[in-house]
Amino acid sequence: MASAVTKPLQRLVVPNSNGKKHTATIIFLHGSGDTAIGVRHWLNTIVKGVFQFSHIRIIYPHAPQQPYTPLNGELSNVWFDRRSIDANTTEVMQSVDVMKDKIHKLIEEEVQNGIPYHRIVLGGFSMGGAMALHAGYRYNRTLGGIFSLSSFLPKDSTVFKEMYNYKRSPPPAILMSGDSDDLVKFEWSIAVANILKSLKVECQFHSFEGLQHDMSIQEIKILKDWIIQKLPDNR
Repeated sequence: MASAVTKPLQRLVVPNSNGKKHTATIIFLHGSGDTAIGVRHWLNTIVKGVFQFSHIRIIYPHAPQQPYTPLNGELSNVWFDRRSIDANTTEVMQSVDVMKDKIHKLIEEEVQNGIPYHRIVLGGFSMGGAMALHAGYRYNRTLGGIFSLSSFLPKDSTVFKEMYNYKRSPPPAILMSGDSDDLVKFEWSIAVANILKSLKVECQFHSFEGLQHDMSIQEIKILKDWIIQKLPDNR
C-alpha cells in the first residue's frame, strides 16, 4: 500500500468566480502543520473574500503527514523535513525533492488542462513559501511568478546553487515578511530576496511593521495586485 508521501497530492480547488473556464491558476501551499482547508479558511478570515479572482482558479494542495525533526520526529502535515528552523541549517534534499516532483506533476495537470506555464503562479506561506521557491526555480519551465510569505531558505540552499547555472530568464518573485516574526526571522527573508535579486530575478520585497508569523490584509491585497499584474484577464 502506498504511503501518504508517495500518493498524489490531495488538493482543495476554488474555482474562478465568473462561471467560465479559468485562464490562469494560482497554486497556494500552506505552512507546516496546516492543511489546504486551514489556509483557505485563514485567508477568508483575514481578507473577507478579497482573495478571489474572476478568471483565476486557486489550488490549495495538502501536504501529507510525515515525520518532522523539529517536532522530535512526530508526524505533521509538512512539505519536507528539515534539521532545524535556521538559516544556517542544511537541507534534507531527498525529502524536498519528493514534494518538488509532486508539485511539478500538479503544474503539468494544469498545463494539460489548457493553462500555459506562464499563466501559473506558485507560492505559499512559511514552509509553503520555501517549497514554492524550490519547485518554482528548480524547474525546466518558466512560471508566471513565485510568491513567498514569511518564508526563508538556508544560506547554502540548493535553489541558489542551481540558479547560478540558469540559461534562461527566471520567473519574477514577490517576498513578504513581518518585521516582528519570531519564527522566521525578518533578516532571513530579506536575505533570500537579496540573493534572488543577485541572481537576476525580478524580485519585490515588502516588509510589514509589527507583523508576526502571520498574514495581514495589507499583505494579501499587495499580493493580489501583483498576481493580477502577472496574470491579467486576457479574454
